[in-house]
Amino acid sequence: MMMNGLTIIHGGRAFRPEVPSLPGRIDVTHTAGQAYVLSARGHQLIVDQPVEAGGADDGPTPVELFVSSLAACVAYYAGRFLQRHHLPRENLRVQAEFDMAEDRPARVAAIRMRILLPEPLSAARCEALRAVVSHCTVHNSLRVPPQISIGLG
Repeated sequence: MMMNGLTIIHGGRAFRPEVPSLPGRIDVTHTAGQAYVLSARGHQLIVDQPVEAGGADDGPTPVELFVSSLAACVAYYAGRFLQRHHLPRENLRVQAEFDMAEDRPARVAAIRMRILLPEPLSAARCEALRAVVSHCTVHNSLRVPPQISIGLG
């Protein structure tokens, strides 16, 4: 729960980030059980596991956040498209469903998204919208994966 914009009470413990994260930096801190607080530019979000996976189900899982970031990016690009074309964005929604791979390594195997528009578009505008949203930043980052390095301490 957010209190005063910076304190989160979780599992009976208060968490207050020392310094809001800088742009381009995400801080993740263990709070209790399987839960972590993600901090990005002063915003906090609890990430947890479902009860059946040993968590308290106090927030989305990291995998759900992964799929959510793609869906939110598609929604943002769709909203900008509608705005540019002077079309309404109110009630614009994106639904995302995903499947986990059945083999190793553990990963998301498939993501299906559906854009629910406030009003119907012509076939030409639908194709233009599809082209725009398929090149959102998160989708581009999946197509051309970033280099990932993991350091310790």
